[in-house]
Amino acid sequence: MADQKAPRATSNRSTTPGSDTFKQYISSQWADRPDEIVPAREQASFAAARRAKISAAHPGQRLIVPAGQAKVRSNDTDYPFRAHSAFSHLTGWGADTVPGSVLVLEPTGDGHDATLYFRASAGRDSDEFYANPEIGEFWIGPRPSLTQVGTDLALATRDLADFETVVAATDAETLVVREADADLTRRLDATLPAAPADETVDTVADRAASLGVLTRDLSELRLVKDPFEIAEMRAAVAATKRGFDDVIADLPEVIAHTRGERLVEGTFNRRARADGNTVGYDTIAASGDHACILHWTRNDGAVAPGDLILIDAGIELESLYTADITRTLPISGRFSDVQRLVYEAVLEAADAAFAIVKPGIRFREIHATAMSVIAEKTAEWGFLPVSAAESIQPEHQHHRRYMVHGTSHHLGIDVHDCAAARRDLYLDGVLEAGMVFTIEPGLYFQPDDLTVPEAFRGIGVRIEDDILVTADGAENLSIAIPRTASDVEAWVGRR
Repeated sequence: MADQKAPRATSNRSTTPGSDTFKQYISSQWADRPDEIVPAREQASFAAARRAKISAAHPGQRLIVPAGQAKVRSNDTDYPFRAHSAFSHLTGWGADTVPGSVLVLEPTGDGHDATLYFRASAGRDSDEFYANPEIGEFWIGPRPSLTQVGTDLALATRDLADFETVVAATDAETLVVREADADLTRRLDATLPAAPADETVDTVADRAASLGVLTRDLSELRLVKDPFEIAEMRAAVAATKRGFDDVIADLPEVIAHTRGERLVEGTFNRRARADGNTVGYDTIAASGDHACILHWTRNDGAVAPGDLILIDAGIELESLYTADITRTLPISGRFSDVQRLVYEAVLEAADAAFAIVKPGIRFREIHATAMSVIAEKTAEWGFLPVSAAESIQPEHQHHRRYMVHGTSHHLGIDVHDCAAARRDLYLDGVLEAGMVFTIEPGLYFQPDDLTVPEAFRGIGVRIEDDILVTADGAENLSIAIPRTASDVEAWVGRR
């Protein structure tokens, strides 16, 4: 890590001049570029409070939270970099994070001192400036200085080369977010004491669990959102609504194209890049029976009048907080009788689940409530070999043939936020004000499913909203995005 050369910079096809004359010339006659110091960003104080909470949970332990490295897409091209969510949550650094950065919480007598290590901008007298295509300023633009980042995030900063002393330190137990940077985790593991020769299977399992405890605790730290996070969720939902409006405005062109699903994806992604950082996850634009494929992201099909299109999409902001919304639209502007029947059943399930949300209930009750409606509707239509009451029993679950996924997941800086939290705090957890999650029931009748009448086959409907738990109930953050059958028809018809 002390080596300032990029690991994939190659020389076998380079035409960069190497003469001393060139080096002297390119490093001279540049205008002074003083640090542009800005006030600390809004989330800096919230990030400090989050660090204080994780510090209190791990007295005396050194905590290392890497941003992660750029990931190779093809040969020497990378995917767009996105910092690990735990790193951004604890620093307030979002889409502008420098790859390879590391947050260290060093134990002190009464807590921790936080230091952010990152690769600071190299001088214009360095080869990196012009000759390194991975990190050089001529190639990817200037990196900020230690002073700029320190002021912006209200954090102590040091050059990444100094991080080597942290790796070598053995004066405190060290915990790391293990999945954030695999190479760094391996290096830190190499400094651990060797396991005893008589170590049992249970001891190995306990040791593995203890190594992953920081990831778990940081995931659980995000279960309840602070005011900054809630404001970002509102902004992400508002941007996502604009993306859906754009798609509806483009429907004539979408319908005319042989791969209209791709145009839906492109239209939404354009809004995501204009109003945010990018999409929060791969957009699902599933028309016709593609809507029965839960994670359809190929998006290479036609969008035909008479069919439905299920669009599952969310915009991620520069802070990395994302929305997650699904709407199912009648492409022609009107639901058929059977389409409306299915749509209104899903809406009833969503509304029933939302109606019970308040502090004090258990998270899993949301899913159970939605499933009661799904069981009742599919039994009413004659699709189940047993009654609805029998079907919802754990040993039966016939209605789940038509909705195999869960009804809710936590949402925030990850689209599936808090995923490493313990079951007793997540699925079996008690709701608290400030939690944000989805409610997203659906019905999916596969085109070759002989348990349902032909008129139902190939219909897939999902309605997904982003929900905030309040002090005495809940707020649907995405209520402004049309969701009743009549409102959706009017929405599509406005184009």
